Amino acid sequence: MGSVILCTAGYDHTIRFWEALSGICSRTIPHPDSQVNRLCISPDKRYLAAAGHHTVKLYDIKSSNAADVLTFEGHTGNITGVAFHCEGKWMVTSSEDGTVKIWDTRGGGIQRNYNHGSAVNDVVIHPNQGELISCDRNGAIRVWDLSENKCSHQLIPEEDVSVASVTVASDGSMLCAGNNAGTVFVWRMVQNRDITSLVPICRFVAHNTYITRVLLSPDVRHLATCSADHTARIWAVDAGLDTDVEGFALETTLTGHQRWVWDCAFSADSAYLVTACSDHYARLWELNSQSIIRQYNGHHRGAVCVALNDTALP
Repeated sequence: MGSVILCTAGYDHTIRFWEALSGICSRTIPHPDSQVNRLCISPDKRYLAAAGHHTVKLYDIKSSNAADVLTFEGHTGNITGVAFHCEGKWMVTSSEDGTVKIWDTRGGGIQRNYNHGSAVNDVVIHPNQGELISCDRNGAIRVWDLSENKCSHQLIPEEDVSVASVTVASDGSMLCAGNNAGTVFVWRMVQNRDITSLVPICRFVAHNTYITRVLLSPDVRHLATCSADHTARIWAVDAGLDTDVEGFALETTLTGHQRWVWDCAFSADSAYLVTACSDHYARLWELNSQSIIRQYNGHHRGAVCVALNDTALP
């Protein structure tokens, strides 16, 4: 499995590193400025980005120094999403201040600024590295074309229902979004001469209350949905998705958390899921047996974000 990096954070102003299999907390970094909303590990496993109230702080994963190596300043509201370019050259963030920003990871400066006009809840990078997909509180999903430097698509699946989370398949074939009504929307992404078109595939009710996170597995065979209903659910993605076929079947409901489940991360082989919850715990689930392998105890308040990288580096 190579070296596993598992991190959690939340409302107790600490970032915790865990030995994934033993459940031992190996390192704690204080984050006194604010709660931590999102975590992201750089593709080379060197850095951890922690998104807080107004700043993103970059930490050296291998260093024992608790100080950050770089602080990204420029947002004026809670930062809700963070993702790295595949070679780590730049980083993208979304914020409740209504913007999506691209940052130079070496110097910390803002390279691009895109305005949503409404609080942005999440942002992801298309695997082609040329497009961003973000979603907002007004119910809009936007695709940003980086080469054209503009919004190429706007989708509004349900008027005035906040879209909490978006996820793109690792092969670029599919886009899923989850909203505050508990509904998941799915589009097929078709690339034609560098132009992406979005074809609606289906929509389904995944939870009867807020969805907090949607995440496609690395093998694109599962969709995880996290919710305010204290559960995470795993949906089987039908590979032969037709435009008119309901392609998602409920595989597993992961029960055991006592409060809102905020975030999740798949293992590289798509066989395990880590969840973070307001009940202070993070949990490692084996999806095949639907069992809890590990519980990570140590946060004194809600754990709202998790990052996992268990890929073996070349």
